[in-house]
Amino acid sequence: MSSSSPAPDALHDPYPTRYVTESVPVDRSHPVVWGAPGDGPLDAERLAAYDRDGFLALDSLLTADQVGACQEEIGRFARDESLRTDERLVMEPESDGIRSVFEVHELSEVFAAVIRSEPLAGLARQVLGSEVYVHQSRVNYKAPFGGSRFGWHSDFETWHSEDGMPAPRALSLSVALTENLPFNGPLMIVPGSHRTFVPSVGRTPENYHKLSLLGKDLPAGSADRAGVTALAERHGIRQFTGAPGSAVMFDCNCLHASSGNASPFPRSNLFVVYNSVRNPLGSPYAAPRPRPRYLANRLIVPVPRTGSPASGR
Repeated sequence: MSSSSPAPDALHDPYPTRYVTESVPVDRSHPVVWGAPGDGPLDAERLAAYDRDGFLALDSLLTADQVGACQEEIGRFARDESLRTDERLVMEPESDGIRSVFEVHELSEVFAAVIRSEPLAGLARQVLGSEVYVHQSRVNYKAPFGGSRFGWHSDFETWHSEDGMPAPRALSLSVALTENLPFNGPLMIVPGSHRTFVPSVGRTPENYHKLSLLGKDLPAGSADRAGVTALAERHGIRQFTGAPGSAVMFDCNCLHASSGNASPFPRSNLFVVYNSVRNPLGSPYAAPRPRPRYLANRLIVPVPRTGSPASGR
């Protein structure tokens, strides 16, 4: 498939993007919550809040011991010279600092244990109404005095167009590993935006992920500013702060962003993306070829039901 022509099944694509000539918002045609209150730890009230807002703030999702073990690992990544030539490590565009490390569940047993633990995976199974697998995992570093921003976007827009994810039946958990403060670049979400798909205008270039991971404001993958403005004017913007171990679970189609970190305080978060096993990736809808595995895992291995929290070690 060429980047100069629409995906073969574009006429049947419920979420057209990038090959369109105008960003016309599309109402979501799939459910947000696929499970029921009895399927997991969330009661009916909290599931309804997630369905309404597209996110749920969670206090103390990880224990202090787990947070400490994860902090040791992100320090180890930063010191590991062998990672400097690994494509899973992404550097800041204007410094020698680390921006992100991907596929951390493959690089670290500590992160693997956390990601497959019931406090995290159990939430995903309940909301997505099925067994789940890890679509992507990463740690985002926001170094003090210069950690760069992440512009407004919908993850599903990227995963649909570049990875071939057919439906928005996936979610992310952003887990604080350091204090998330109002001034060190915390996550921002437009509540209710998960029910509106905002297309991007602009063809996906070859190897676009090498630029998009640096946060470059290029047309492909960046949410249409008019669309973001309209939804933010209607719903507002929610900013998420919290102590290490707290988390935000959010739908894959939520419009979200974070500002840069000019403060002297670091902000590092674990992001894990769970996809339903019933939502396997196909051919990209609007990209020349699929992205690498560390960005979009195509091997569907359900997260095992451990029945116990992560050990942290």
